[in-house]
Amino acid sequence: MDKKADLTPMMKPRSVAIIGASRDPHKVGNVILQNYISAGYEGKLYPVNLNANEVLGYKAYKSILDIKEAVDLAVIAIPAPAVPGALEQCGKAKVRSAVVVSGGFAEVGEVELQDKITEIAEKYKIAMVGPNCLGVMDMRSKVDTLFLPTKKISKPKVGFVSFVSQSGAVGSTVLDVIAGEGIGLSKFISYGNAAYIDEVDILEYLMNDPETKVIVLYIEGIKRGKEFVELARKITKIKPVVVLKAGRTSAGTAAAHSHTASLAGDYAVQEAIFRQFGFTVANDISELLYYAKIFASEVKPKGNRVGVITNGGGAGVITADEIGSSKHLRMAEYSPSVKKSLRRIMPSLVNITNPLDLAGDADAGRYMDAMNALGSDPEVDMLLVIILYQTPGADPGVTREVIQKKITLSKPLLVVTVGTDYTLRQAKLLEDGGVPVYDSPISAVSSLEALFEYAEYKKRH
Repeated sequence: MDKKADLTPMMKPRSVAIIGASRDPHKVGNVILQNYISAGYEGKLYPVNLNANEVLGYKAYKSILDIKEAVDLAVIAIPAPAVPGALEQCGKAKVRSAVVVSGGFAEVGEVELQDKITEIAEKYKIAMVGPNCLGVMDMRSKVDTLFLPTKKISKPKVGFVSFVSQSGAVGSTVLDVIAGEGIGLSKFISYGNAAYIDEVDILEYLMNDPETKVIVLYIEGIKRGKEFVELARKITKIKPVVVLKAGRTSAGTAAAHSHTASLAGDYAVQEAIFRQFGFTVANDISELLYYAKIFASEVKPKGNRVGVITNGGGAGVITADEIGSSKHLRMAEYSPSVKKSLRRIMPSLVNITNPLDLAGDADAGRYMDAMNALGSDPEVDMLLVIILYQTPGADPGVTREVIQKKITLSKPLLVVTVGTDYTLRQAKLLEDGGVPVYDSPISAVSSLEALFEYAEYKKRH
């Protein structure tokens, strides 16, 4: 792998220097050091501060050149004019990677200053992310360069979804929501102005990363179109990529340029490339998360036939309408043996149709019987389970049965549920149990369709 693209020293460093580490808890350098400590990072930490001998209990150094041990990663959080000098010192100290969180470069018209740090990174072959970025997080190595106070953002659980964001603001929002949605995170990379390491380098690294099974990508521009296309041909043959591309209109393109100095390009051309090579295209952040959630469940459908279980007739009808109007999905026709079995075990008020309406008094046992029957039916490829927790029988027992079924089922299973406090508590338990939960039939059916489309793409390639 090209040294430029190898982000291992950044994501799995044995030692980290924080240039601009401050004793002031309101300063970015202090927050970053505190985050490393709070995360339980087990490598060596070296605060670099011209005016301090100690920061947060760690010996501080005037310069990175004063650190006698090898440094794998330097996090640079100082004013923009001072960054070239600090990065030059990193090169002389043989630092292998750098994250420049400092802003004030091409995004505000300081193109020459950005070109200068790019030249330094190239000269010393420093894998540099940034400037103007949040940086990186690796859930397993406990690396956290993000300058987000932990009291303001929830930390996701460890998982296999890696999220890449050109925007720090979008990235921080998605990180917070991912934690609430129960999506397991492997890595987070915010790369800002992409002065040296860009989206091609990051995607190449994640394509080969065994800890990443799903890639979620927010981008505002593509710097190296030819290389991106070459990589796109390969990456989705290995793992799914969900992409949200900003700058789809002239107004968005202008905003993207002022935000990260990005060349947003022709969106229609880029979307065609994404779809041609099997990327799942999201239209907004909500879709980005919906698709990430379904891919994170890791179960691939064998076909496009959906079995719907519900305890509310109206919700089932709405869902059937969504499936009927989708591009690829269709309502499953249950096999005769399953119909016969269901008729034997279900109360007479339950019609053996799809959607399978279990009625308003459905309890855990009835849900279990329904899921077992449809889960074993070879005519059903995916299960969409609607739970209206407002009904008397829908209680934590139903939640437990769904979680247990998700563990043993070899088909995709997701839940649609809508409500406030009680429902949200049950939804959280489902998410923690690995069950994708959606708040509407629209988002659920759209996610199943994305899962099916990617499965079909993999079959063809």
